[in-house]
Amino acid sequence: MISAVSEKYGIHPQTLRLYEREGLLRPSRSDGNTRLYTDEDLDRLEVILSLTRDLGVNLAGVEIILNMREKMAEMQRQMETFVRELNTQFAQRPKPQEGQPQKTSLIPVLHIRSTRATGD
Repeated sequence: MISAVSEKYGIHPQTLRLYEREGLLRPSRSDGNTRLYTDEDLDRLEVILSLTRDLGVNLAGVEIILNMREKMAEMQRQMETFVRELNTQFAQRPKPQEGQPQKTSLIPVLHIRSTRATGD
């Protein structure tokens, strides 16, 4: 609840309402319209307070930083998914039979003769 959060972090409830109006925090609401803060909301609040108190970032800057953090987290998730899929495809490749040359890449690589090495 807003009173417990404001007391815990030493901020006025109006500050929390401002953060909500600015779109920096999005607490859920109970049936009685009471703000309910999740652990994720509190983590986000701690980042906001760190940026504003410790680094002197204004609210516009905080919004930009939070948006960038979200985009970076999404990019990280996409990269992890890509690597997992790549590893799965690599693991599913048929094993080379004895005496057969082993392919070392997932896609064919063309070997181009260096003109320096051959003197051409």
